[in-house]
Amino acid sequence: MSRTDPLWTPSPDAVRRAPIMAFMADASKRAGRVFNTYEALHAWSVEDREAFWSLVWDFCGVVGEKGERVLVNGERMPGAAFFPDARLNFAENLLVRSGAGDAIVFRGEDKVERRMSWDDLRALVSRLQQAFVDAGVKAGDRVAAMMPNMPETVACMLAAASIGAIWSSCSPDFGEQGVLDRFGQIEPVVFVACDGYWYAGKRIEVGEKIGKVLDKLPSVRMALVVDYLGDAAQIAAGLDRATALEAALRPYAPKPLHFEPLAFSHPLYILFSSGTTGIPKCIVHSAGGTLLQHFKEQRLHAGIGEGDRFFYFTTCGWMMWNWLVSGLGLGATLLLYDGSPFHPDGNTLFDFAQAEKMTYFGTSAKFIDSVRKAGLQPIDTHDLSTVRVISSTGSPLSPEGFDFVYSGIKADVHLASISGGTDIVSCFVLGVPTRPVWSGEIQGAGLGMAVDVWDDAGRPVRGEKGELVCSRAFPSMPVMFWNDTDGAKYHAAYFDRFDNVWCHGDFAERTEHDGFVIHGRSDATLNPGGVRIGTAEIYNQVEQMDEVIEAICIGQDWEDDVRVVLFVRLADGVVLDEALEKRIRTKIRTGASPRHVPARIVAVKDIPRTKSGKITELAVRDVVHGRTVKNKEALANPEALAYFAGLSQLQN
Repeated sequence: MSRTDPLWTPSPDAVRRAPIMAFMADASKRAGRVFNTYEALHAWSVEDREAFWSLVWDFCGVVGEKGERVLVNGERMPGAAFFPDARLNFAENLLVRSGAGDAIVFRGEDKVERRMSWDDLRALVSRLQQAFVDAGVKAGDRVAAMMPNMPETVACMLAAASIGAIWSSCSPDFGEQGVLDRFGQIEPVVFVACDGYWYAGKRIEVGEKIGKVLDKLPSVRMALVVDYLGDAAQIAAGLDRATALEAALRPYAPKPLHFEPLAFSHPLYILFSSGTTGIPKCIVHSAGGTLLQHFKEQRLHAGIGEGDRFFYFTTCGWMMWNWLVSGLGLGATLLLYDGSPFHPDGNTLFDFAQAEKMTYFGTSAKFIDSVRKAGLQPIDTHDLSTVRVISSTGSPLSPEGFDFVYSGIKADVHLASISGGTDIVSCFVLGVPTRPVWSGEIQGAGLGMAVDVWDDAGRPVRGEKGELVCSRAFPSMPVMFWNDTDGAKYHAAYFDRFDNVWCHGDFAERTEHDGFVIHGRSDATLNPGGVRIGTAEIYNQVEQMDEVIEAICIGQDWEDDVRVVLFVRLADGVVLDEALEKRIRTKIRTGASPRHVPARIVAVKDIPRTKSGKITELAVRDVVHGRTVKNKEALANPEALAYFAGLSQLQN
């Protein structure tokens, strides 16, 4: 049964204080007409993109020369160019502050806690910048990192960006081949790696992996090994081209930073697709587009500004790390955590939030569900009074997850479910601080983003499921794919479905509240009897059950049709017997529809997921159909695939 009232409504005072209201007043002056609703502001932001993005630049205080032109070839996708005359430096925009206040607070699972002031951060970036320049690093070169989410990672990225080098990173839990599948394509001149890391109470060494990766990256001129376990010097001593970070920086004293002024479209980041269907795509993002889009989202949609304590649980292999670090440019303190969010128990991140007076708590839908299933009630055990926003992404947050945030974590909080992706290093749909939060719904389309849901014929639909599209160009579209000289791969990825319109590959629905529901990836939708069904609709039902820890659903080709197969990972001591199968089917039938009821339900010991924690329906589907999974290195637990091969339950 759907709720008839919102879970949360912002107070009049909270609305007045939201930065988006000051922006709305400025927009009204520029447009010569009054905007008094988000809907009116959004419509203008899409209709007059030149005025809108120019105002975002000014309102957020972008450092650089804006230039005369804001948008050229604005109707072309791809092909539009934003701020073609501008000159700026991404790192300069993130390092505009100085002083003894916290720029970064870091907590590691091994209980390490470090603080880095704005002056400390600038000093470290300065020393790294000098080391990179002396190593011959120049604009356009690639700097690659296999690093935990720690302060040195942020500083290395800023040093690279200050020169105009292109940054790319992954987390240290990637296997050797997973690292090479990514960095081997982009030929970095600098490779940065940690000496190891902690996860779930285990000390994990990576020295041998660093050596094997370096052996197959001949482009690397300098490798830096960063201390985390205390083994950096020892590891570096045994490798060609490698130096411990501390030793590499010893010759350099901090001095004033130099920021190379670069074009708005100059490449900043190379991010990678998940790679579960083949070698990862190398997606190149621009400095200006990334900066402007992140500032817009964080300042206007998230309300982040000077003095905020900004946290997102992420690794350096997920785009949320790139999104998080941009908060420095708005004067926020970054709260970084590395390790398992459930070690020693599920209170770890809430302990961090309480101790550091966190204002923005970013996490995944899976984490929220896991906290709920663990029976934790942070609302009763922690002082989260400073937390203004709780954000969720990574996969669709179920209505039960929405409800639990308010009943189990904090009653008065802006719950911002957000969705976008690596492809745009930002969001299509996200929180709106002036609107109510409705259970199961993302609040709205991002400002400046012409987002809609279309049916197969390219017609906008409401209250129906369809393809999530963006019909006008926006600044954070990729510059290109690496090694895609004619742009064919780029075009095929987003523009083959609808000409001149970005088709994101999400199966979505626009609601009566002008919000959005993401039902799963389009390529993972189920088609029994020719009717498209989103997998998230099934997960939302079955994962409410205490017996089920998590689930994954695929369509199995069967007798010239497709049948729905549901795999469940059960709680300890629970057996999938006839009675439980019946309860699962009843739950899905009554909560979703008879069409969603699986033809087969199978219990498995584990479910494969990517390094960023997303379950991999396509990989499971390939295994069930006897096809080879092309890139197991993209998975955090590839051994789980074995549980889906040759199952007798799927032979009849």
